[in-house]
Parts: sequence; C-alpha cells; structure tokens
Amino acid sequence: MLIDCHAHLDDYGAELDEVIARARAAGLVHVVAIGQWPMAKARATVDLARRDRSLLSATAGIHPHDAAQATEDDFAELERLCAGPDVVAVGECGLDFHYDRSPRDVQRKVFRRQLQLAKKLRRPAMVHTREADLETAAILSEELGPDGGVIHCFTSDWTAAQRYLALGMFLSFSGVLTFKNADPVREAAEKAPLDRLLVETDSPFLAPVPHRGKRNEPALVAVTAARLAELRKLPLAELERATTANARAALRLPG
Repeated sequence: MLIDCHAHLDDYGAELDEVIARARAAGLVHVVAIGQWPMAKARATVDLARRDRSLLSATAGIHPHDAAQATEDDFAELERLCAGPDVVAVGECGLDFHYDRSPRDVQRKVFRRQLQLAKKLRRPAMVHTREADLETAAILSEELGPDGGVIHCFTSDWTAAQRYLALGMFLSFSGVLTFKNADPVREAAEKAPLDRLLVETDSPFLAPVPHRGKRNEPALVAVTAARLAELRKLPLAELERATTANARAALRLPG
C-alpha cells in the first residue's frame, strides 16, 4: 500500500500500460504524474490522470531548466490546467543551480510566479531544488501559500531539511536514499518527523539499488520504502501506512 508521489509517466511511450500494470501489481494505490513544460506535455499528463482517477493524479508546472523558455501564453495555460480538478499541485517548480540551464534570475522569477499561482489556486507546490537550498528556502519563506508543498527528491542534509520542515514542507525521498554516498540524505530521513515523510521514484530516473543504472518505474518505490523503514527501524507496513497517509494529506489525494 504505497503512493509514488512523483513520477514522469510521459517518458514511457508505448510501454506505459505495462508500467502502470506493474505498479498496481506491486501494491501501489496511487501515482502522482508530473506534467511539465512544454504545455502540450503537461496537458497530456493531465489527460492521462483524468482517464484513470482511481490510480493517477497530475501536477503541472515549469521546471527551472525550462524557465527561460516559458511564455505568457504558457503561464496562462498553466493556470488553466492547475485550476482543474485533476491537478493536485503546481510544479515541479524551483531552482537548479547545478545545471543552470536557465539564468538564475529567470529561475527565481518563474519559481516565485508559480508559488504565487499555487497560493492563488489553493494548491500545494511540488518543489525541485538542487544546489540551491538556501535560496529555495528563502523564496519559500516569502511566497509559500497556506497549502504548503513537497520538496521532491530530497538530496540535501539535515540542516537543509530542518529549514524546509520549519516552513511546513513535506520531504519526499527517492532511490537516492539507497545510494552508497548518500549518508547526509539518510541522516535527514532518520531524523525528520515521520508525519512529514513521502516516497517517490522520480521515474524513469534514479532507480534504487540494486536497480541503479536501469530505467526506474513506479513499482520500484517499494525498494525505497523498504530502505526508509530500515533506517527508521519500523515495520515496513507501518512505514507504508505513514507515507501513504502523508501523501494524501500533502497533496489531497483520494483516500
């Protein structure tokens, strides 16, 4: 009984039906499909979620990599999509100072704009941050709405985690939790309150060990959940119940 709270389902093409079937077989009760710019892809993700509401919900957003390419028409379409009943969060949005595929000043502006949209529409924010924790937390402290949000694919340390937790954010852990050199991530996963923890795949990326280097998919969120339960010294069933309840609370998913 698990929820994958962040998966890029538009990357599977003709294999998507098989991927979804394996997710159901693995015991997943919900998958949050991430809809991203260009807006035609975001629309397709929302349409996918609409066709299978029992298993899927969607988000819509402009990734920091694409911030410089977004137009006013894109923002208008984003607002229209996010106002609909099948979109549970705005994003992923945020800052990425590792690749810097968009200028940092543009990333900041587009991030703020999406947080303001989330506040206006009463949606949580699905937040991407890489090598930008201080600025991400600072912008969130100024712009985050009452519906809060999720730090997706948390890859930082306990110090950064505490900043996000103080803002009311949920922390979502991916297959990175299983990687050899991820001790700071594991420390944060051990210390964070249980009622703020989520699990995700970020599929098709970041497959957990022992699948690292292969294409990831929602069914493998079970591997990350098992590692998280081990770190927390909890029975797996208890960890599954907690993260599932947390995902439903964070993203207002169907129960």
